[in-house]
Amino acid sequence: MDVLWLEQSDVKSVIDMSSTLSAVENGFREHGLKKVQMPPKSYLYFTEHNGDLRTMPSFMEEQDIAGVKIVNVHPDNREKGLPTVMAVIVLNSTETGAPLAMMDGTHITDMRTGASGGVAAKYLARPDSRIVGMVGAGGQARTQLLALAEVMDIEEVKINSRNMSHCTSFAKDMKQFVSCDFTPVENIKDACDCDVLVTTTPVREPIVRSEWINEGTHINAIGADAMGKQELDSSLLKRSRIIVDDIVQASHSGEINVPLSNGDISEADISCELGEVVAGVKVGRQSDEDITIFDSTGLAVQDLVTANMVYRKAVEKGIGKRIKLF
Repeated sequence: MDVLWLEQSDVKSVIDMSSTLSAVENGFREHGLKKVQMPPKSYLYFTEHNGDLRTMPSFMEEQDIAGVKIVNVHPDNREKGLPTVMAVIVLNSTETGAPLAMMDGTHITDMRTGASGGVAAKYLARPDSRIVGMVGAGGQARTQLLALAEVMDIEEVKINSRNMSHCTSFAKDMKQFVSCDFTPVENIKDACDCDVLVTTTPVREPIVRSEWINEGTHINAIGADAMGKQELDSSLLKRSRIIVDDIVQASHSGEINVPLSNGDISEADISCELGEVVAGVKVGRQSDEDITIFDSTGLAVQDLVTANMVYRKAVEKGIGKRIKLF
């Protein structure tokens, strides 16, 4: 029994944002049609080390593919020269349960999370959206912008970060991929004057205030992916249409987890899941005046469809190493 091992360079050689967007959109559609087995991600909390470890299994029934991702989130890793997020994905045969492939999941996590924001904007943002505001200028901000550029005509990106030098480097790096104006802004409020707002910070206290958000804005809330995290003012959630990636998972680890536990909002305030919108089962945006919020926690099915795409391309191109297990 051997397994295909794909290191990060192998993954990067066969993946791109366009194909990732297509795969992730299909994953959301199948999730919305209830054709995915996907228990909520489970956590181990390493309080002493300010980090956690998560396991994320899923099975797409019609495609007959299954697998699991093991991923950490350690914000202090930057100071150690390590990625904040590191992951491994295993694909398994549904017939025998045997592992088919093991691969780096760190780049896949970045790409599929960016793609989820692109899918959300495609279905929830106003069609005439042109200006993007970004709070946070890290690695995830980059893939979010790559995905947005696939689904909308961007004229300007307003970028804010605690360290303004990060805004400058972000603009320099992204200009080679996205042809638009980049405007560093020192205040989060200024970044919020946009059509599509993306937040990618790990904060535990809201940094985006309700009064800064114009009617018609779409928000991709990406940063809150664990218990206790919150980027948006609870009063903003109350005046918006909230679309989550998965209700159960978002309730304990998404943007809505703190407002729900505090009683600031209830489950009745959640409009639907993004997959239901993609599948045409539910309506996302109802008018140009709606403020829509996509609460992204990251779904195992996103990893599964992206990893499966990488696996198929790698096999086709003869990429990777075969490792004997037994």
